[in-house]
Amino acid sequence: MAHDLDTALTGISGILVTPYDDQGDLAPAKLQPVIDHAVRAGVHMPVVNGNTGEFYALTTDEAVTMVHEVVAMVGGRAPVLAGVGRGLRDACRLAGDSAKAGATALMIHQPPDPFVSPRGTVDYIRAIADASGGLPMMLYLRNDAIGTDNIRALCEVEGVKGVKWATPNPLRLAEAKAACDPSIVWVGGLAEVWAPAFYAVGARGFTSGLINIWPEHSMAIHAALEGGDYAQANRLIRRMKPFEDVRAEEMNGTNVTGVKAALQAIGRDCGPTRAPSAWPLTAAQTRTMNDFLAANDLT
Repeated sequence: MAHDLDTALTGISGILVTPYDDQGDLAPAKLQPVIDHAVRAGVHMPVVNGNTGEFYALTTDEAVTMVHEVVAMVGGRAPVLAGVGRGLRDACRLAGDSAKAGATALMIHQPPDPFVSPRGTVDYIRAIADASGGLPMMLYLRNDAIGTDNIRALCEVEGVKGVKWATPNPLRLAEAKAACDPSIVWVGGLAEVWAPAFYAVGARGFTSGLINIWPEHSMAIHAALEGGDYAQANRLIRRMKPFEDVRAEEMNGTNVTGVKAALQAIGRDCGPTRAPSAWPLTAAQTRTMNDFLAANDLT
């Protein structure tokens, strides 16, 4: 089934968790009800192998398995964005397998290597594009210190469709948007909480981990922003603040922990997180999360 990628990218990129069994091995089938719920709610683009999917805790073989499984579970009901990254050869292998699996586009994680050059990153993106056979690419930018000129150079690589902006700097986002080809899609990459600020400078759509448990709320926030109703969007965001507050604790080390703990609490257990992510939530964090779920009739 053909999908309008531009429309999907300006919607919600729903970052799916990666489920594990009692032995800590992949258990992809546990994700089916989560995916079904998100797709029924209207989430525009499920994302596999994103940060909420513990991308850096997975082996490349596991990431390959997850992209095949998720594309199959989505079953053509929505476009699937597949995360790729790490070392060049791993990234290229995963890009090729994501294309074979039927992913619609790639999300390229910003390389975490301590010795990354902007021009080397251009070569990295080109190699991934070749390995995928030409799938459209979204750049996942988590550090804007490379500067506007280098961001423009990355966006000029053939096949780059847009940028998921995951740095809390709306003014730098506005500069980058103005400097790049107007066809580039700029997406808020810091979830619902930052979406109003990014919308104000021209981004559209946002990433979300909340969709794993409460996709209807994310959709309501997106609708408010698309309608220009910032007051309503902010009211809705305040309702989910306890959820995001828990995820932001311990230097963001409970980011995925909070989502997986919430899934357990609502009866959709996808297992724990892998170290070095924190697991489980502390007693105080658990109380905050349980109060949030109860207050919103999610349990």
